[in-house]
Amino acid sequence: MVRLEYATAVERVKQALADEGFGILCEIDVAATMRKKLGVEFRPYVILGACNPPFAHRALVEEHDIGLLLPCNVVVYAADEPGRSVIAALDAVAALGLTGKPDLRPVADEVNARLARALATVERGAFTHATV
Repeated sequence: MVRLEYATAVERVKQALADEGFGILCEIDVAATMRKKLGVEFRPYVILGACNPPFAHRALVEEHDIGLLLPCNVVVYAADEPGRSVIAALDAVAALGLTGKPDLRPVADEVNARLARALATVERGAFTHATV
């Protein structure tokens, strides 16, 4: 959990992921989807489909069906406490481990390291690139 308003947390997560070489392939606004499809209100919640192309390529070359586990999902949602948000990322080692291909472990380890570095910078806002 971070001491950031939801909108700020989302923007910082996107920037931190970009600083680690991840692009956002898709962004799913869960609250808007719940409202539209079910007519129910839900906390602000977004699923970010993050992809680092060089690592995705390495994984796809090793295992064509790995696309079932891509992109790496990162979620950001408003916590129960006002002014706080929760951020979580898929564990790439666990996900790629489902393939039974040990050659993917180095890719998964590096993806996890980059995701961890990105998320560690979010609350303190320490980015390597200027926000445009």
